[in-house]
Amino acid sequence: MTALYRTYRPQDFDEVVGQEPVVRTLRNAISSDQLRQAYLFAGPRGTGKTSLARILAKALNCVQGPTPDPDKVCHACQAIANGSSLDVVEMDAASQRGIDDIREIRERVVLQPAEGRYKVYILDEAHQLTDAAWNALLKLIEEPPPHLVFVFCTTDLAKVLPTVRSRCQTFVFSRPRLPELVRLLRRVADGEGIDAPDAALSLIARSARGSYRDAVSTFDQLSAATEKDITVQAVLQLLGAVEEEALFRLVDLVVDTDTAGALMFIEELAAQGQDLGRLVTDLLEHLRHLLLVHHLGEAPASLPVTDETRERLRSQANQLGEPTILRLCDLLAVAVDDMRQGGDPRLPLELALIKVTRPGADLSRESLAYRIEQLEQRSHAAPPPPANPQAPSRVPGTVEGSVETAPAIEPPSVELAQVKDAWQRSILPAVEQRSIPAASVFREARPANLANDVLELEFPPEADFHRKMAEEPKNSTLLAEALYEVTGRKLGVAFALGERIEEDEVEEAPTGENDLVELVKQTFDAREIEE
Repeated sequence: MTALYRTYRPQDFDEVVGQEPVVRTLRNAISSDQLRQAYLFAGPRGTGKTSLARILAKALNCVQGPTPDPDKVCHACQAIANGSSLDVVEMDAASQRGIDDIREIRERVVLQPAEGRYKVYILDEAHQLTDAAWNALLKLIEEPPPHLVFVFCTTDLAKVLPTVRSRCQTFVFSRPRLPELVRLLRRVADGEGIDAPDAALSLIARSARGSYRDAVSTFDQLSAATEKDITVQAVLQLLGAVEEEALFRLVDLVVDTDTAGALMFIEELAAQGQDLGRLVTDLLEHLRHLLLVHHLGEAPASLPVTDETRERLRSQANQLGEPTILRLCDLLAVAVDDMRQGGDPRLPLELALIKVTRPGADLSRESLAYRIEQLEQRSHAAPPPPANPQAPSRVPGTVEGSVETAPAIEPPSVELAQVKDAWQRSILPAVEQRSIPAASVFREARPANLANDVLELEFPPEADFHRKMAEEPKNSTLLAEALYEVTGRKLGVAFALGERIEEDEVEEAPTGENDLVELVKQTFDAREIEE
């Protein structure tokens, strides 16, 4: 049995999908007799590079050619399609990449074509050739026999030597758009008599990530698994993909700051056998779509989504602020890193949802900056104050038409335990970004008390010099700015010295040289070296 992606491989220029600039250039070159000796086809896997190379060979060797419209029925076209033509040689440069293989080519190309007009060499994965092999091929590429044409296909154009690229006409193949992939899958489904709704074909096309071959191969597998009755649920089960409805529901829970609901929903998906790693990647793609809608005002036409999904994206983007989207993307990046290292993405995913729905539970600098940004957005969204500052505010019992002042936004509350927890982790680094000497002064202190929005810092008794430095206006101002950046609240600062240890608790200091030597021996477990 032949795989579907081979059965439905394009056989002429008209059947090529999504590479219109390349097809147009090659057709015009053949029609105007401007054929070149070497072509370089570069692009992602599964975009039709080798297929187009075979079509070019057909156009050159067809009995009616050279022609941009090969008849596909003559012996030359049939032999090229079957891979049995003596005039078209396909080589895998991944396994035939050495200088000896190139010498063999040089010995054979001098022979005339067996039945066609041209001998066409198609080198797949050409970037795998060694530098020595390329250099041995350079002269042949530049001055080949009149009957020889090279077509190099590569997925990594940067690895091809510049001296080779300058001798070839380079065509860069682009990834197909979603409608083009769906159109191809519909042609395959109709040709094979397979029942598949458009929604299922769209899911398959999205999972192919811009590869024709991957899309048709997945379709082939689904047709066998479902006995030629492909459904949306069957596609989701096979691909492990996340249904769009689940992504919208999860983001709605974030909008509602429903931490418990989000965690329970993750539990449900895990119990259903959902791949949570795939959920993280699909959720990141969904958040990217929301960001695009935020900045562009609507979902761009290039997004692989339906019209109904575009409308839902626009509606959800209006409910979810941009800072929340960016914060969630940053947190999900941790789960992506864990997946790359072979870890379980479930815990990072749950932590990300907790931190973004309950930002008060996280005192990291990033979280606190996110909270401040949210407060600023609320203040910008609040209605402006009345033009007349003497106008009285509305109280119960006043008549209609009275002006109602907008309530002031209360900054987040802060407790001493939170400040202590964030002192070394967030506050001191924020001071250090402003002034390294000031940070070294405050490292001697510790938060001792917080009352009436005044934070009292306590210095050790022997650090009176540091306390005096901290009281200088420039240093205390830097600390107040760092506290506001981290906590979101304007706090005053006060400084004090800790209590001294009672004299009877202090060990008697060594009085003589012998006592000092003995103290060093005991403290550092040392011994005296005699000269």
